[in-house]
Amino acid sequence: MFNLKKLTKKEWLLIAKNFLLIVVGTAILAFGVSVFILPFELVTGGVPGIAVIINRLIPIEFITEAMWVTIITWVLFFIGWILLGKSFALKTLTSTIVYSIVVNVAGLLVSPDVLNGFFYLQGSKYNEIAIVLAAVFGGACVGAGCAITFLGGGSTGGVDILSLAISKYFPKIESSTSIFIIDGGLVLLGMFILNDFVLTLLGIVSAFICALIVDYLFVGKSKEFVAFIVSSSSDEINKQIIEKMDRTTTYIKSKGGYSQKEIDMLMVSFTMNEYNKLLSIVSIIDKNAFVTISRAHEINGKGFTLEKIN
Repeated sequence: MFNLKKLTKKEWLLIAKNFLLIVVGTAILAFGVSVFILPFELVTGGVPGIAVIINRLIPIEFITEAMWVTIITWVLFFIGWILLGKSFALKTLTSTIVYSIVVNVAGLLVSPDVLNGFFYLQGSKYNEIAIVLAAVFGGACVGAGCAITFLGGGSTGGVDILSLAISKYFPKIESSTSIFIIDGGLVLLGMFILNDFVLTLLGIVSAFICALIVDYLFVGKSKEFVAFIVSSSSDEINKQIIEKMDRTTTYIKSKGGYSQKEIDMLMVSFTMNEYNKLLSIVSIIDKNAFVTISRAHEINGKGFTLEKIN
């Protein structure tokens, strides 16, 4: 944990930048859900999918789908607090608050009486393609929002909490596998509940676009990365990586091709969730450090395929 009294100006700026990314990313995500996904009852998985299904099964006049999203989001937040710990809950707190507010405010825009019905796609004169556009832009907004939030070092929570909890108590099941099963199950359930195959297909299209956007903006083909860091402050960077990321590094003796100077280069393997933290550590210690990061096809060993040893 950071000692707020000892934070430098650089560290405060990084915290502000990351906070802004999380807020903006979550707001885009919530906007896409309220304006494009919920009005057409597209079951794309995740919390919006659960909300659409519950609203069909238990229709309550004074509870909108956006309200269901808020309720489910906070229920999952407290489940995460109990099962995954306080630190994980705090990591999702900002997104949970922003998501709950924006998803309801943006939901007010989807009305023929607001802004002359500008966001009221159901009443558009292009009604025949409105639902297709909703699936495309809904998936794009959700994907972009998630990616931006990840870049800020945050988490959008939601069904990710359930998948991480499953992986924690059933280590042989990877979180990526469990979230695929959960989302896939929601899509299938939605198909039977809504009894509309076209809506199901559009929901799948929207989810696929979301995955492509996240892949393009952040994830890539792998969730593991390898960084090579050349810095005159390699010892301090190494120390901070060990303390703040719980990762170890490898020193590689190097020689500058132009300067002909001998220097230590650090190599460290890390996951997608640690991407922002590594860059923050390096930039705070040495803004002139030369950092090369590439995706790893596969990483085997302690901390990845084997448990960490304290």
